[in-house]
Amino acid sequence: MTAKMKRRDFITLLGGAAVAWPLAARAQQSGGMRRIGVLMGTAQNDPDQKTSLAALVEGLAALDWRDGRNIHIEYRWAAGDPEQLRTYAAELGALSLEVALTQGTPATAALRQATPTIPIVFVSVTDPVGSGLVVNLAHPGGNITGFSNYETSMGGKWLATLREIAPNVKRAAVLVNPENVGVARLVQGMNSAASRLRVELNPAPVRDAAAIEHAIEAFAAREGGGLMVVADFITLVHRDLIVSMATQHRLPSAFSERSFVAVGGLVSYGVDRAELFRRAASYIDRILRGANPADLPVQQPTKFELIINLKTAKALGLEVPLQLQQLADEVIE
Repeated sequence: MTAKMKRRDFITLLGGAAVAWPLAARAQQSGGMRRIGVLMGTAQNDPDQKTSLAALVEGLAALDWRDGRNIHIEYRWAAGDPEQLRTYAAELGALSLEVALTQGTPATAALRQATPTIPIVFVSVTDPVGSGLVVNLAHPGGNITGFSNYETSMGGKWLATLREIAPNVKRAAVLVNPENVGVARLVQGMNSAASRLRVELNPAPVRDAAAIEHAIEAFAAREGGGLMVVADFITLVHRDLIVSMATQHRLPSAFSERSFVAVGGLVSYGVDRAELFRRAASYIDRILRGANPADLPVQQPTKFELIINLKTAKALGLEVPLQLQQLADEVIE
């Protein structure tokens, strides 16, 4: 069953002129093949990543940029390995790219460190200002702009939704990549909601599968637990493991992306990641046509999706309130 709630489109923040962009850095060409880099922290065979990149390619084609005809796209996949992410960032930084797309804060920071000149369009960066990637949202400055995926209240929304479905949750573990500095403000939002809802919050830093297994097993030893997961290239790569362990230990779980719920997680509330990639094509197009990334405002999300896995709820012995089901964009049965 699928119910649609009112959606809002992304809004573009108004921005003015910014510092001059070094023309030499963009290697402007008159005709010929234009080179685009794509740096992904996740695995190449991930079906959701394929969907996101298909949306990017479709968005570019709609703007008359076609891979193999007038653009060449260089892809790099780190598959959840932070060291490989930095290696691939250095590789892309050494190429004569005219623009690069990055997913997530770690990938964007790695490529920025590798090159101060190649224009970068990011998607799914949580806190671009707090992470030091841009000066401010309206006037990014430098060579980076893009599309954020969360707002600061999101962390509290995940916890409140989890409690609405599983009111017996008194403790919640939060899996986070400690190298992703952008999640700090989300955790702050969670802390405020946790205090209001009288839930004990337990941030659990994870960098690999072993850390994920240890964190969940240690937390599940006590009753009244729930799980929240911030999507990141680490947690996305280990998505199946996280959901499997949450199921094994009967932990009600809330996620920031639909892909976790599609494989058995309980509930998610967040942006449509493929839509971010599709919209990123418009900024790549503008940069290829001469726009300065410093003049392109960072766009924040105002459109979110609520996804509920009713099958998982039933397996956990939970009753999802009818009103919440009616608000959901999708209910998986």
